[in-house]
Amino acid sequence: MLVIPAIDLRDGKCVRLLQGRLEDETVFSDDPVAMALRWQSEGAELLHLVDLDGAFEGTPKNLAVIEKIVEAIDIPAQLGGGIRDMERLEQILALGVWRAILGTAALKNPALVKEVCFKYDERIAVGIDAKDGMVATEGWLDISAKPAIEFAQEMESLGVKTIIYTDIKQDGMLTGPNLKSIKAIAESVDVDIIAAGGISSLTDIQALKSLESVGVVGAITGKALYTGKINLRRAILLVK
Repeated sequence: MLVIPAIDLRDGKCVRLLQGRLEDETVFSDDPVAMALRWQSEGAELLHLVDLDGAFEGTPKNLAVIEKIVEAIDIPAQLGGGIRDMERLEQILALGVWRAILGTAALKNPALVKEVCFKYDERIAVGIDAKDGMVATEGWLDISAKPAIEFAQEMESLGVKTIIYTDIKQDGMLTGPNLKSIKAIAESVDVDIIAAGGISSLTDIQALKSLESVGVVGAITGKALYTGKINLRRAILLVK
């Protein structure tokens, strides 16, 4: 299992939000490139980038800094936030981003998912952000009527190989992941699951590691790294 540092970008800075709320923002660094290099130096094998402006506005807004990050690092990076059509997706991949994450577009345009999975295979992931078991879209502003498990199964049928599952209520709260919902979604599909939301201690990492047998291959952590609650080197050693 991989421990994956998150770099959330807003106005070119590295920030964290509480439960996705823009008004609850903390800026952790004015230099996301330096932060990416730090996590790489501490052993990260994959970085999780989020264009928050893109997620809220519907089109990527931090491409300049994203390009600088992927040029600076030697490890792969995945990116989500505002990738809503084939043109934007191909632009992202051309920058050097290894894997593009579809969220809102996956719910609203399943045909796009099928097309891009056929063309790019493992370089595509779908982000399922859920609140009380229902899928959220538009930067978590809208809660749909689609159950997360049903959506995950639909995405698997379209060829998706990786799902990034975030429990919105846990995100940024440092209260631990929703292990029950993560396990339920992992057991419902035969694809790789990367878990996010609330991961705040080595105990949480260990608990997610125990779900590796049902398909949990990664744990994304952000705020816990930036506040020092999780030491990345120790977390990586723990899962090896």
